[in-house]
Amino acid sequence: MRKFLFYSVVLYVFLWSSLVVAAESAVSPDTCLECHDDVVTAEDFTASVHGANGCVACHIELTDIDAHMEGELMPGPVDCSRCHKQEFKEYFDSVHNFDHPNINLNCTSCHKDIHEITAWQKDKRRANDICVSCHTTPAQEYHISIHSQGVAAGNMDAAACIDCHGLHGIESVGEMDVRERALFRTEPCMTCHADEEMMERNEVLPVAVDTYLESYHGKNFHLGYPEKVAGCADCHTAHQVLPSDDPASSLSPDKLIVACAKCHENASAQFVKFYAHGDMTDSENYPILFYTYIAMSTLLVGTFGVFWFHSLLWMFRGFIENNEKKKALAAGGHLHHIENPHKIYRRFTKVHIFMHLLVIISFLLLSLTGLPLKFSDQAWAKVLMEFFGGSANAGALHRLGAGITFVYFAMALAMSAKFLFYKLQYPAEFFHRLFGPESLCPNLRDINDVTAMVRWFLFLGPKPTFDRWTYWEKFDFIAVFWGMFAIGGSGLMLWFPEFFGAALPGWVFNVATIIHSDEALLATGFIFTVHFFNTHGRPEKFPMDFVVFNGELAKEEFIEERGDQWKRYEEEGTLEQYEVDKPSGALYDFILKGFGFTAVLIGVALTVLMIYAFLYGGHHF
Repeated sequence: MRKFLFYSVVLYVFLWSSLVVAAESAVSPDTCLECHDDVVTAEDFTASVHGANGCVACHIELTDIDAHMEGELMPGPVDCSRCHKQEFKEYFDSVHNFDHPNINLNCTSCHKDIHEITAWQKDKRRANDICVSCHTTPAQEYHISIHSQGVAAGNMDAAACIDCHGLHGIESVGEMDVRERALFRTEPCMTCHADEEMMERNEVLPVAVDTYLESYHGKNFHLGYPEKVAGCADCHTAHQVLPSDDPASSLSPDKLIVACAKCHENASAQFVKFYAHGDMTDSENYPILFYTYIAMSTLLVGTFGVFWFHSLLWMFRGFIENNEKKKALAAGGHLHHIENPHKIYRRFTKVHIFMHLLVIISFLLLSLTGLPLKFSDQAWAKVLMEFFGGSANAGALHRLGAGITFVYFAMALAMSAKFLFYKLQYPAEFFHRLFGPESLCPNLRDINDVTAMVRWFLFLGPKPTFDRWTYWEKFDFIAVFWGMFAIGGSGLMLWFPEFFGAALPGWVFNVATIIHSDEALLATGFIFTVHFFNTHGRPEKFPMDFVVFNGELAKEEFIEERGDQWKRYEEEGTLEQYEVDKPSGALYDFILKGFGFTAVLIGVALTVLMIYAFLYGGHHF
């Protein structure tokens, strides 16, 4: 088969060459130029790219010179596609190939000097001269741009008309849909500005594309929703691209508010101080962003480092403890005796359970809609966005999750205020409530608990028992307050930029973006790894601790894990208040356990995707 195709091609080339030679031998160019020297001189035609072909290579009908001289054989329209097949294919689908009563563009409309045309040698100036002969209005804007100045000076790296619109396959911008037009206003710019070598030799900062893709606008562009955000040409304009310090630039100080107000109607002089291409790794030009980035990265690394190490130690020690229990039971003994070990006690009220459900729902909403934006270059991020129906829907769900967060935070504040101040009889009682055993506020006991836990990890002491709240539970509670100010505060600023931009300088949104992104990463990473392990994954609890869903705790577990609380309640005579007469029903348990397992599986899946993004996506904190 290959030999057949090869010989077929050889035969085709041979026959075609024979026809051309035969035609050229029948009518030589010299013969034609004896009469048609008014069209082109022999010297110009010979020097042209078509000179080697001869006249009849294009005017193929002229096989009989005598018949032509007598007017019996005249040439028809030249079919350039016979040789320029790829160019014609592109032209055929372009906006230039259309049926218009007053305009009919063909090859010679642009290549007017067809008989004396020479190779253009990639000289963009020649291409620009052809384009501006028709497109006068864009040409006037482009003529004063930094790109036009570069091309005119002979810099072939500078953008010419053909770099953005193409050479032959030119699309109609007016016939593009909204998404295609939005893509077209950014993609051609990235082609050049992502070329670091080209940017370096032209002394242009190479970070434009990277910083754009790290912004909210760029992340939406990356995810496939460019029509929802600003692209390059929306700010820099399509043709009149100039440095921002040029008074004629769309981004000059006098015109910057107008440029931003196209999308942000209430843009102010403070608002436009936003760093559109602020690089948080550039300590020289953006010190505020740099040190914010360093501080957040240090917080992430420090927090994960301490608690992941804590979890690893606990996992190992927990397996050893479980093994010891198995050996003791297998030997017919028991580690300790607890009378009626399965008696149920109430640990959480219905309000606590409802709040925890709100936390889970809001956190999953925020994670599922926020992480795709964080890792916008990942294929899985695009799949998630498509699942939500686009970035606009994901944004609405993200704000719904934020609203639920504010609700349970307000409930936590109200409950804390009631706990601290309701029926407060004397000032000193406030401090007893704040630092007492029922409080989630850290106290000196937590230091002893941490020390005892570490000693147990290292086989240097017995496993400690706790009161109502452990030190890791207190940390989780305090983290909510920190997170509300860090994530919630920065999130509100990004949610209502024009409101906050009326009083605050625009660069605070750059800072807010770093804090919101990194703090959200810290929260999701911590909840899905450390919190899930402390609550559900440790050997004593795996695969799930259901107490957060039904609020119930067995007596054996109560005494083993919170022995000090049990003793305190015994001494106070309040144990009976916490006894549960009617445990939660099977249907309730089935629904809530199904919900809990689903939440855990989603968290684990998102953790795997985040790890993959860091390992193979080139991401940093």
